[in-house]
Amino acid sequence: MDINEILARVDHTILAQTAGWQQVRDICDDGIKYKTASVCIPSCYVKQAKEYVGDRLAICTVIGFPNGYSTTAAKCFEAGDAADNGADEIDMVINIGWVKDGRYDLVLDEIKQIKAACKGKLLKVIIETCLLTDEEKIEMCRVVSESGAEYIKTSTGFSTAGATREDVALFKKYCAPGLKIKAAGGISSIEDANDFISLGADRLGTSRIVKIIKENEK
Repeated sequence: MDINEILARVDHTILAQTAGWQQVRDICDDGIKYKTASVCIPSCYVKQAKEYVGDRLAICTVIGFPNGYSTTAAKCFEAGDAADNGADEIDMVINIGWVKDGRYDLVLDEIKQIKAACKGKLLKVIIETCLLTDEEKIEMCRVVSESGAEYIKTSTGFSTAGATREDVALFKKYCAPGLKIKAAGGISSIEDANDFISLGADRLGTSRIVKIIKENEK
């Protein structure tokens, strides 16, 4: 796949706890220059970043991140606050404990509430595949398909592992046709990017693809 087609699927990401405004601004500059799908940044910088980029670039942020066990009310507030501050896309983490308890009804209800709180902004649902069994992943494909969210996402990048080719293939098999897929965490090469896209990923959460391109330009 052409490198520009890959970049158009990349959520260029910086979510390190130590990220400061200069780093976020650099990510935004890269996103604009290389025409990435979005930049994914900490929520505290959303307003500043949106004012900086205007309509040149989509701003994505994360809520309930990275553990997912905030209350539904707290996550809804985060989502609404992010939307009010200018976020175009919101990536939420599910309550993984509820999945382990088999309370898929609660997980579905929470996603629906958060989707409503997003005020029309695009919602991606992180299910943290490395912590789930295949049976739980398949059930979450059903839940997210029914939720009204636009994307199912593999990983936060802050747990025991990131995206795998097997999980993206599983998503493609079990998710409803209209639900898009985001692979995130551990995507470290152009080969990785091509593989995930060929398996069905519509978005890639990574910072390394842009870094590779910049290094090749030197």
